[in-house]
Amino acid sequence: MGGSKSILANWRIIIAQILFLLLGLGLIEYIVRAEIVGPLYLSKPTQVIDEIIGLFTNGIIFHHLFVTLGEFAAGYVLSAAAGIGTGLFLVLVPRAESFFRPFLSALLAVPKVTIIPLLMLWLGIGLSHKVAIVFLFCFFTIAFNTITGIKQTADNHLKVAKVFEATKFQTITKVILPSAASTIFVSLRVSAATGLVGALFGEMIASKDGLGNLLVQATSTYDTAKAFAIITVVTIVSVLIIAIIDLLEKRVVLKWKSY
Repeated sequence: MGGSKSILANWRIIIAQILFLLLGLGLIEYIVRAEIVGPLYLSKPTQVIDEIIGLFTNGIIFHHLFVTLGEFAAGYVLSAAAGIGTGLFLVLVPRAESFFRPFLSALLAVPKVTIIPLLMLWLGIGLSHKVAIVFLFCFFTIAFNTITGIKQTADNHLKVAKVFEATKFQTITKVILPSAASTIFVSLRVSAATGLVGALFGEMIASKDGLGNLLVQATSTYDTAKAFAIITVVTIVSVLIIAIIDLLEKRVVLKWKSY
């Protein structure tokens, strides 16, 4: 009985959210049609939908989408591996953390946007440039959250592992990482969104391909509807990436809990 009530409540929330979204889109449609706001500054949702359909129908979007996703995936995977590895190393070697943490904090404080021109000078405007940008946008968030998560591991769990004479590898894989999993996955979700923004930003500055370059083309010709269509596609892609990470989290956490 309680389960059915919970499901009903969830459906009510979903319906309310859909109605709220439709109301907002309807209001924007009215504002533009009534010329309260000019079409140069805001586009009708119906026109944006037509643009999205057109982008996928003529196939223009697919090449740019695959380029952006490739850049994002490479930078994101590298940053996740390096961030988790760095966080784990610094916690397990306290002297290393004491030595390197000030440098990491200083690098974290540097605005990433200011480094992009230097990366262009060092790496050119190809794939490595975008991958490096995504890496910088993601690495520090993952590393610091990994450190925080690992430090929250309960002392009792570590003592039990020691009593059962667990090896260092077993302690890491069956005690430390499972305890820090929730915090690590929070950073992976946040970094997924910022990493995608980093890839787009790099493409907007210097690239011949990608969704960022496509967005620059739309804005440079004052094609507001197309610009909003590309932004909508990027938003949907970002939501899907985060959904995949959520699914991965459930599977990983459940697997660790089954040990």
